[in-house]
Amino acid sequence: MTVSYTLEVANARFGGFSKLLFRWKGSIYKLLYKEFLFFSGLYCFFSIMYRFFLTPKQQELFEQTAIYCDQFTNLIPVSFVLGFYVTLAFNRWWGQYTSFPLPDNLMMVVSGNVHGTDERGRLLRRTLMRYANLSSVLILRSISTRVRRRFQTLDDVVEAGFMTREEHKKLDHLYSDFNKYWMPLTWFSNLAAQARTEGRVRDDIALRLLMDELNNYRGKCSMLFHYDWISIPLVYTQVVTLAVYSFFTSCLIGRQFLNPTKGYKGHNLDMYVPVFTLLQFFFYFGWLKVGELIINPFGEDDDDFETNQLIDRNFQVSMLAVDDMYQNLPPSEKDKYWTEEGFTIPYSLATAAETLKPFMGSTYDMRGSEDSLHLRIVETPVTPTPKDQTELYFPVPGSPASGHQNNVLESQGLQLLRLRGDSITPDQEVRKM
Repeated sequence: MTVSYTLEVANARFGGFSKLLFRWKGSIYKLLYKEFLFFSGLYCFFSIMYRFFLTPKQQELFEQTAIYCDQFTNLIPVSFVLGFYVTLAFNRWWGQYTSFPLPDNLMMVVSGNVHGTDERGRLLRRTLMRYANLSSVLILRSISTRVRRRFQTLDDVVEAGFMTREEHKKLDHLYSDFNKYWMPLTWFSNLAAQARTEGRVRDDIALRLLMDELNNYRGKCSMLFHYDWISIPLVYTQVVTLAVYSFFTSCLIGRQFLNPTKGYKGHNLDMYVPVFTLLQFFFYFGWLKVGELIINPFGEDDDDFETNQLIDRNFQVSMLAVDDMYQNLPPSEKDKYWTEEGFTIPYSLATAAETLKPFMGSTYDMRGSEDSLHLRIVETPVTPTPKDQTELYFPVPGSPASGHQNNVLESQGLQLLRLRGDSITPDQEVRKM
């Protein structure tokens, strides 16, 4: 179940995120507490063994081992491999979310281009959208454990109303070694062509629009299938897991508090509880668990996608759009401001302070210096060109004058445009406006 906290962080306040730290559902505490307790228990075990059960000679050997482990533990590149791995997993998670097949665009096109208020027209529109939703159900049964638990067999899909018995038979009788989620979309394209033949789709442009939206929908179904098929390379997941596990295995020994009376470097205190080691475990291991959580969002974790609710929403909304709302328009009426030229939309008392000056651009109120108010204009001789090849000439402010042919004057706000090809004589002058 997706855990949403968007409303709680709508406004940035003092300690805004701190309120989220006390949540349990969907939290890192719920995800990590077993590993945290296990690590803490092992650390306590080695600490008790070192302090109370080892002989002096064994304690000396343990101390040398701890110093050795602590010296070389930081050579394991945990931060680097974890950071890159979680970034890769997050990009994959977001790609899977944006690839989820939503029928909104398709249902708008079907509602606007498959015509007929009779039973045949209604049947065509509803069947087209049922085929589209059936395809998404078939692909989600293949990749989502929640949907698979809901529709364990195709008979369950038939009972839910996504498919008829005859369609089930056709789906079973077509032999293929591969996933057949694409079959309902093929039925969609054939039925759309039939509707064009019957005149329900009035022209080829409308049919093309239907097929374009169908292909976009099919592409998203296909992308979900490939995300499920092609995972992040296993070797990388293994490297990250080994790096984290080996790092904290070394910490079990290397981060032990040794006897301060023996004068080991860095072991002047005996605090019993390794506060910063536990924090490091919480952050690094929590990072690894985040990667484990988002690498496949079609499971049953707290923050995985609500695939069953999405199926319900898509089916209901698509049927409403192509059936109940087909040609069901409210009457066209003059709007409230029909007779007003300059009108102001009212604000509530709670939002009255937002009636500020509208934004016109970052340089709209810019004031230049006194020198910038005078534009230096220079006329330069230009080689005449044929009259049919004219170009706008924009003189560069501040160009140096050369010869008696260049007359330089300063004029406030004056801009010079000259067509190439005009004759320029030495006695031409620019007068001040």
